[in-house]
Amino acid sequence: MNQEIKIAILDMYDGEPNQGMRCIIDIINRFNQLVSFKVFNVRGKAEFPALAEYDIYISTGGPGNPLEGDGVWDAKYFNFIDELMLWNKEKPVKKHILFICHSFQMACKHFGLAEITKRNDTSFGVMTVHKTKEGFNDPIFEGLDDPYYAVDSRDYQVVQPKLSVFKKHGAQILSLEKIRDHVQYERAIMAVRFSEYAIGTQFHPEADPISFIANLRDEKKRERIKAMKGRRKFRNMLEDLLDDEKVYRTNETFIPNFLRTAINHLLTHKKIQSN
Repeated sequence: MNQEIKIAILDMYDGEPNQGMRCIIDIINRFNQLVSFKVFNVRGKAEFPALAEYDIYISTGGPGNPLEGDGVWDAKYFNFIDELMLWNKEKPVKKHILFICHSFQMACKHFGLAEITKRNDTSFGVMTVHKTKEGFNDPIFEGLDDPYYAVDSRDYQVVQPKLSVFKKHGAQILSLEKIRDHVQYERAIMAVRFSEYAIGTQFHPEADPISFIANLRDEKKRERIKAMKGRRKFRNMLEDLLDDEKVYRTNETFIPNFLRTAINHLLTHKKIQSN
């Protein structure tokens, strides 16, 4: 019996140049003896994998308003999520999915877990992220301290959690954005476990310092970030990027933990089926 595990990457970038896809593929390639992958252009071509053919799904970040679609790809996307969740209720071998940033916002809205609002200003850079009580006990964060550090890039945020809906779905808030005592804004939700087999993050767990610095080589982008953050915060951000215990640690931990958990589950069931 073929033991290869197939991963589908749901491309939500809508054709916008980015480093995220390279980062995701780099992490997947750490497991290349066990897995293969294929990219599906969701927003550009409304491409979707056949659910029965793939085992693990990674839905990427992307630009724009997570509350808007063209009525085609977004409808298909939500239908795909519903079918995947139904599969996991009915089938013994589960499908694992990770939602990143834009995808995370869409999933939270689709399940009615919280509100999606536009931020007062863009969040961009290295963010301090705090675990909740549930986050401390979740294996996805094994190897990460509290707080941990992650690359954040967003104009929208997930806020105002509907705890009764969380309870109904068996979902849990795993992380919140940094504590800002001097600011009255509510803290955005940074990670959610939708189910045992579905998890999502507002931040970019795939991001590595190389990808972030590659963006800064564009002079216009670099000057825009300096103007947005100020020169002192810009320099601090660069120091954070070079700290082995910050972005490097999250990049080496979060998605690898997700993939190891999913792969171990799938290999166990494939072995049982082959006996």
